Order: sequence, then structure tokens, then C-alpha cells
Amino acid sequence: MSELYPIPDGQLEQVESLAPMRTRLVVHADRRGAPSCPACKQHSHSPHSTYVRRPADLPAAGCSVHLELHVRRFRCLNKRCSRRTFSERLPCLLAPSAWRTHRLARAQVSVGLTAGAEAGARLLNPLAMPTSPDTLRRLMHRTPLPPFTSPRVLGVDDWAWSKGRTYGSLLVDLEAHRVVDVLPDRSAPTLISWLRRPPDVEIVTRDRSTEYTRAVAEGAPHARQIADRWHLLLNGRQAVERWLAGAHARLRALPPVTGVHERARRRQTCFPRSLGEERSREDNRERRRAVYQRVREHSLTGESLLSISRTLRLARGTVRKYALAPNFPERAVRAPGPSILDPFLEHLIQRQAAGCENGMQLWREIRAQGFGGTSRPVHRWLQLRHTPVARSTPYERRGNDSDSRLSRPGCALASPKQLAWLCVQPGSMLTAMEAATLERLEQDEEAARVVPLVRGFAQLVRERSITRGTRTMKTCRPFEQWLKEARSCGVRAVETFARGLEQDGAAVRAALTTPWSNAQAEGQITKLKLFKRQMYGRASFDLLRRRMLLAV
Repeated sequence: MSELYPIPDGQLEQVESLAPMRTRLVVHADRRGAPSCPACKQHSHSPHSTYVRRPADLPAAGCSVHLELHVRRFRCLNKRCSRRTFSERLPCLLAPSAWRTHRLARAQVSVGLTAGAEAGARLLNPLAMPTSPDTLRRLMHRTPLPPFTSPRVLGVDDWAWSKGRTYGSLLVDLEAHRVVDVLPDRSAPTLISWLRRPPDVEIVTRDRSTEYTRAVAEGAPHARQIADRWHLLLNGRQAVERWLAGAHARLRALPPVTGVHERARRRQTCFPRSLGEERSREDNRERRRAVYQRVREHSLTGESLLSISRTLRLARGTVRKYALAPNFPERAVRAPGPSILDPFLEHLIQRQAAGCENGMQLWREIRAQGFGGTSRPVHRWLQLRHTPVARSTPYERRGNDSDSRLSRPGCALASPKQLAWLCVQPGSMLTAMEAATLERLEQDEEAARVVPLVRGFAQLVRERSITRGTRTMKTCRPFEQWLKEARSCGVRAVETFARGLEQDGAAVRAALTTPWSNAQAEGQITKLKLFKRQMYGRASFDLLRRRMLLAV
């Protein structure tokens, strides 16, 4: 039994089964040598008494184990010592006055660091290592942190403690693939004080935050700064999205590109809205328009976006979109989603072309083919395709044919956010419909300058080369040439983006010529978010930092 269940500093004497799934081991302390007094360090051979400790230990065969540990007490022979008696210590097995062994505490801490205190306590019960969430939390706080090692390549990124309000910073050793430290905020002074401690940082990857830029320049002036490529693509997409928000109403009036094959087995237009839905939509539009007018009034007075956001209690993204839009940004007309009517569209189109416009008759035909819905979708589909009514038909029987814009092919256009994503996607990943959408945009004179510039910048970032190559001369322009064209394109959003890249030019050029990026930091932030949610968002900063630094 001692070989299967070794006990450091102790000798197993007896095994007792107290109850189902519970075992007691009678253990005597190892009696080799004379123990020393913990105060004066003098050895003693004079026994005083014996007492019993009952700490919990690791389970055996699914049964919880409690030790009955017989420990001797000795007299201290040093008359000047403050202690009269002392007990022999078992440093390899458990700490003084501890109620659990070292190995049980390590196992419980491992579960707590992985699952959190509440979930870890629930998980430890069936594992025969029961403890409370509070005890598990105390054990995690007492666990020593790993020794600090100075990284050579450091990744810096922010994480949201409370999204939109409070942020922290995460520091990652990109060569060792581990978290170095977690900072309570993302301010420049905090990062400067941290960077001045390790002298070996040579490369720092970061996003395009001005706080991080200033912190690295002051805290580690010898380090080379590298802008994260994902954030470069994100900033490019945001720039073109801001422009699209103001120009979307004009772009929707562009005619669609002809010759594009559309899917015949799916609806291309939305069903007409009822009068109640139309009124509700108009009311929502008027409310948005009133907010737009208030934002524009504040913006024209020179008030900052942050101040407008706090005054009107709006999100900063909404304030920025309204402040930069010269005209009221209308909402995009969404393309219809999948419908249970889609598998039967070919039959309906054929029957309607043959002259059958009786909705109930068409519904009975497709119901015989397996359609499981009511006749309402058929009537709504047929409402857009009825032949024109005769002038002699009474007005109340003509139906609602006033909203003819829904039946015009190609009038719908994706939202500014969706169009911005298309602009930064590689050409090889675009479908025929998406490529046709970009061609439709480029019919506009201003869009013909913006879209190629944004797509060229995205290609520069992906190819990571600022020199002109023989095979990419037509599509991959050098970064300097791209900056020159973007600064003089005449579009405010793109020119502002280009000026920002020019100010951070050294870090951007390093991002285009080196393999380092903040991808690892983004992955570690995903782990941090998981830990924060496991603790129901109520973890203290110290506990969250410990879990990140001690996570394997």
C-alpha cells in the first residue's frame, strides 16, 4: 500500500474504511533523526507528548482520503528560547497547521485556475476532493507567481474590463508564447513604468493607439515598434465604412451590372410591407433623422465627438457616423433571407408565366409537392407579380401596387459595413455577385477612386512587401506611392486615414516587412475573456491576473 500511495515524511500503519467512498489512513511521522526547534534551530531528543492531525489528502480509487497523522511533540532544551515545546514538522507532506496536504492543494489549485472558484468547487465534489469556492479562491491567491523573465519581442494589446468604459493591457512574450503581465489600464504612464523595468525588449508589436505609441517611445526608446497588420486592415475598413455611410444614398441609385447570373431558386426581393409596418418604419426613420440633426448641430459648433456622445448619451460610433455624413444616412435595404418557399419557386414562376394567378390554386399545387406552409407566403409572392389590373376594376379591388420599388431588380444594396468588408477582401475570395457589387459601386466617380485605393492597401498588407515586383506591378503598388495617391484622392475619410498612416510610418513599414504581429496577443485576450466569464464578471483584477500568469 505504501508503494501505491506514498506518504512523504510518514509511515503508513493502517487503512480503515469509514463509510462508502471515504477512507482513513493511520500514519506515523518518520522517526529518523532528532527534530529541531523552529525558533532556535536546536535539535532535541526529549519527547513531550503525541497528538493527532487529520488533514485531507489526494483521493484513492475514487474515495476521499483523510490521514490520521500521529505527530510527536518535543521539549526545547534551549532555556533562552521562547518556545517550551514544539512539534516535529513534515515539510514534504503538509504545512504547519494545514488542513490539507501540499499535493491536494496543488490539485485543487489546478482545477481552480482552469475552471474558476465556483465551477471548480462543483467539479471537485465528484472528484473526491471537496472544498468551498472561498477556500479555492484563497488557495489561488496564495499560489506564488512564476518568476519574471524579460521578453525580447513583446506584444501589447488592450482588453475590455467593461466594454466602452474601462480597459486594461495584456503583455505577451511572442517568442515564448506566454503572457508576461496584465496591467490594470491602457494608459501611457502605466506601460512606461513597466517597460523601464526589463532592459531586453528589442521589438514591440502594438495596435495604432497613440497611448501605446507614446509609451513605447518613452519607456523603451531603443525598441523597434511594429504596427499590427490586422489593425491596419481594420482601420482601412473603418475608413471606407465612414465614407460609405455618407455616400450610401447616392450609391443605391446606381444601376446594377448586367450579365450577372442570379440564383433562380431563391427570392431576390422582399415581400411588401403592411400599412402598420410602413408607419412604424417611417416613425423610426423620423426619430433617427432627429438624432442626426442634433448631432450635426453640435458638430458644426466645433464640439468634440466624445462631448457630443456624453451630452446626447449616444455611442461614439453613432456620433462619428452622423457627424461625418453630409446627408442623412439611410438604412440599407436588406436582401431577403431563406424561405420555405424557395424550393418551389421554379414551379410557381412557370405556372405564373402560363397565366395562373390564383393564389389558392398555386398553394394547393405546391402543397401536393411537399410544401408545409400556409397560403399566405404564396399570396405575398404573387402580389408582386400580378399582371396590371384593368382601369375598369374598382379601386378597392386593385390591391397595393404603390410600392413598386421592391420589384425593381438590383435596387437593393448591402449596408456600408458589408460593403466595407467586400472592399478589403481578397479578390479570389469574392463570389460573382460580390464582384458585381463592387463593379456597381465603381460606376460612381468618387467610388472609382476609393475602392481601388482600399483594395490596394489591403493587398499591400497581405503581401507584406513595399517594393514593386515584376508580377505584381499592376495590383501591388509600393506603400509610398499608395500614400501619395491616397493623400490627394479628394475623399476626406481616405485622406485622414492616409495622414494617420504617415504619422505612424515607421511602425507601418515595419509591419509590411517583418513577420511579427499581435495575433498571439489576440488569442491570449480570448483566453482572458473566457476566464472573466467563468468568474461571472466579478473577478478582482489580482485574481484575473494570477489566472492568466499561472495558466498552462
